[in-house]
Amino acid sequence: MPLYMDIHKVESDNFTVEDVIQAHLHDLAIQERFGVIQRKYWVNEKDKMVFCLMEGPNKEACHKTHSESHGMTACNIIEVSDDEYNIFMSRGSTQKEDLAYTADGDIDTGFRTIMLISTSDFSGNYLHYVKEARRLIDKFHGKIVRQPNNDETMASFLLASDAIIAAMAIAKLLQTIPDNFEYRLALVSGNPVDEKGVDLFEETKKRVRTLCWIGLSKVVYMDAITEALSQKESNTPKVNHANVKIVNTSDLLFCEKLSKILNSELNNADFKSDNLGQLLNLSKAQTYRKIKSLTGMSPNTLIRELRLRKSLKALKSNQQTVAEIAYELGFNSPTYFTRVFRNRYEVLPTSFARLNAI
Repeated sequence: MPLYMDIHKVESDNFTVEDVIQAHLHDLAIQERFGVIQRKYWVNEKDKMVFCLMEGPNKEACHKTHSESHGMTACNIIEVSDDEYNIFMSRGSTQKEDLAYTADGDIDTGFRTIMLISTSDFSGNYLHYVKEARRLIDKFHGKIVRQPNNDETMASFLLASDAIIAAMAIAKLLQTIPDNFEYRLALVSGNPVDEKGVDLFEETKKRVRTLCWIGLSKVVYMDAITEALSQKESNTPKVNHANVKIVNTSDLLFCEKLSKILNSELNNADFKSDNLGQLLNLSKAQTYRKIKSLTGMSPNTLIRELRLRKSLKALKSNQQTVAEIAYELGFNSPTYFTRVFRNRYEVLPTSFARLNAI
């Protein structure tokens, strides 16, 4: 039978883990009536959230089981594969009567920390560094999430502290590469199931991609939730804030809005920082200060930088000419695109394309 996972948000002021245990026992008592098997559940007592894993013939049967047994119906139910479950939820946890615990004996809240590393190798000589970075993820108890290309590495960690320690080790490793190589690294923690969406850790993945997309190269970006979670764990890491950017919730929401606007406007050659400020409902000075504080770049520099980052993917695909890519990404001419590309990456676009065609 298919595997499903849901999220319950509880409104009661008197919410306790014991309440959830009793509700689960009611589920077990009637589940056969709906052809459902309750497998495991996670409780986030602080935020009043519960996540349940179950097998069933369909989502409706899972919903009816909760509705009939105790009325605490799910806000959302998604289907998950065995592979997804094993990568994100099974590792490093134990359970007592289906309630999930961490290896340290604490109740597992279901939160996981997602790491994303985006790399650009302009010489083709540094693939072994990426392999070593992935080895470090495994060393610090992370689990690699399969990605469609080798430029990105995503991983899931049960403990935020393990994710931070791994990120620091990876950043230290990649900083030793002398030239012709860049990386961006981000960490974001969140729920396995969101109130909307169809994928496991859907919002968390979107947010970590946002930070990795707009973040400054060679700086580790981390949301404030990840830092807060790590402070509660036994192996709390020491963070070198000189190379780490902590992003609070409001700034992360701003980054998401910024990313959405830029992704829709990068192909517009007339799009400039003044237009960006208008879409953000900020003055020119406010736009500059906000973007500079988060990305280390001015708005116009960020716009050019993201156009160049998009060009890397297009060049690697080898499906368009340099001129086509230049015009598609809002550059005024292929000559100008080639000049700024070479100034930024110290290699010609054609050379980068040939490198990746080999």
